[in-house]
Amino acid sequence: YMVYALGEIILVVIGILIALAINNRNQLQIDEKNEQIYLIGLNEEFQSSKLKLKELIYVTQLNYDGARKILIHTNNNNASLDEAEFSELLYNTFSSDIAFNPNNSLLYEMINSGNLKNLSNPELRRLLTNWISTLDDISKQEIELGIQREKVHDMFRSNEYSMKTILNHVGVYEDLGISKSENEISNLALLNSTEFENNILLFILTCRATENAHYTPLMHDLDTILNLIDKEIDR
Repeated sequence: YMVYALGEIILVVIGILIALAINNRNQLQIDEKNEQIYLIGLNEEFQSSKLKLKELIYVTQLNYDGARKILIHTNNNNASLDEAEFSELLYNTFSSDIAFNPNNSLLYEMINSGNLKNLSNPELRRLLTNWISTLDDISKQEIELGIQREKVHDMFRSNEYSMKTILNHVGVYEDLGISKSENEISNLALLNSTEFENNILLFILTCRATENAHYTPLMHDLDTILNLIDKEIDR
């Protein structure tokens, strides 16, 4: 009976171990399947974010180039810029706000639910965690850039210069169904304003810092994340 009882115990233990092994293997397969689902979703999100960032860098460069062209004509007695050209430069350079709005819904869901740990690559987990804090820094820089843009806008909130003149020359009035005004206030005097020149300079410096110190490193991080995700996805 002792031998029989011992044999029963051994069989029960072996059965439990086998069941645990099967359960662990099944759980591992489930985790690997879920990881692939997350990786594919993250790949789609970051590919979309990369397109947005590319477009944002392009717009930032256009704004930077436009501001530099304006700066060439400030406090320059030989300036040959006419009203229409000046209006085009002002509108194209200062009419668009810049803000990076990446697709992070899946990433936030993973972080909030604790599922980020399901990613087996530790470097990928670290980069995804750092990504969120990096976006906070970029948002602060974009706010600063917006402040510098607003300082240029503020110069048109007076009786000296005319926003209507700009909108007339770029065709916005016609797009809105408003007849073009014949009597307009010239904005060319801005080119002789030191305050205007200072605002343009600050805008240029902030544009450059936004691109070189924030957007370019962010694009590098984004490419690194996409490369790691690609390596982890089963083909």
